[in-house]
Amino acid sequence: MIDKAQLQDMSADELRVLALELMSKVQVQQHIVDRTEAALRFSDAKLEQLTHEMAVLKRWKFADRSEKLGHEQQSLLDETIDADLAAIELELERLSTEPKAKDAPNKPRRAPLPANLPRVNVHHEPESTLCGCGCELERIGEDVSEKLDYTPGVFTVERHVRGKWVCGHCETLTQAPVPAHVIDKGIPTAGLLAHVLVSKHGGHLPLYRQERIFARAGLAIPRSTLGQWVGMCGVQLQPLVDALKEKILQHRVLHADETPISMRSPGKGKTHCAYLWTYCPGAFEPMKAVVYDFAESRAGEHARAFLDPWRGRLVCDDFAGYKQLLAQGVTEVGALPTRAVSSTTYMSPVEARLPKMPCATSANCTMSSARRVISPPKIDWNFANDARVPSPKHCTPGWFCSAHA
Repeated sequence: MIDKAQLQDMSADELRVLALELMSKVQVQQHIVDRTEAALRFSDAKLEQLTHEMAVLKRWKFADRSEKLGHEQQSLLDETIDADLAAIELELERLSTEPKAKDAPNKPRRAPLPANLPRVNVHHEPESTLCGCGCELERIGEDVSEKLDYTPGVFTVERHVRGKWVCGHCETLTQAPVPAHVIDKGIPTAGLLAHVLVSKHGGHLPLYRQERIFARAGLAIPRSTLGQWVGMCGVQLQPLVDALKEKILQHRVLHADETPISMRSPGKGKTHCAYLWTYCPGAFEPMKAVVYDFAESRAGEHARAFLDPWRGRLVCDDFAGYKQLLAQGVTEVGALPTRAVSSTTYMSPVEARLPKMPCATSANCTMSSARRVISPPKIDWNFANDARVPSPKHCTPGWFCSAHA
């Protein structure tokens, strides 16, 4: 820190250097302030968006509406809404800067797990029973929390027992910390949550069917509860998705594609075309992974937002949404065409009036008609600069029958 007296004794060159240093510090501080303000604006906007989405979902679930869907279809929609509501509430809790309000005193308590289920005790004790003052701790009690676990066909209960140890001299209470769980204060173990997620997304078992399976195993878990678990797990697994995206963007060559899916808009009673964007490394890369990015449209901004600031070689089709990436420094590598896509078989009205032509494949072909076929180009692979770029040589049009086309 420079005081006024030192400023009086400084030369012009020293003052100029000091001014430059102060200007650089001001620029750095201004950059930090701008980033903080942008993060706050994003958090506020996200908070408002999630609040609105939750209100729309609740209105769709609880408001009166005409029964346009069958019972099974309505069950699928309801369980999806339960998952979305749980995920949105958890995200709102994370984004909110206000302290979490205590539960209302009249909030219904969770029913205890059935006593007939087998129990497995998991003990959590302090690493040392010696107090800091040198006295031996004495066990005076314990806290027990029960978690529901599931192996195919059998429910079990994990009893987490945390002993309470106290020092008789300084009256210090020592207890092992609460073990981390995927859902805080929830009853499912990580194994049960993994089973629900894999059954839903890997085994294509809707939650209402899993509810029946669990009921046959001895404990009926409502599908609304299962939906909440799915939504919370989606939020908790987001850091893994972000880490996988970061790993994938470290590759120099990526493949990208988009697939349309039908999305039902809550409250509108209609479906519109949404898209699932996929990104993965090449087939010869040691890392075998795919990242799915859901978007409500096919706009190219979704691909730009996902790939930014990545600047590598992108294997994609000729969709115009990827073209803007080329202006940002991404190198386009055309996808290798297949015969089913690149072959164009047609017969124009003029050709339909022409006499039948012999098949160009075999002089002994006895087919009575032939069609004009433009065969796919022959490909030479160019591995220069570590880029797998196809360079077509030529296309061979000709007359081929349906058997040799």
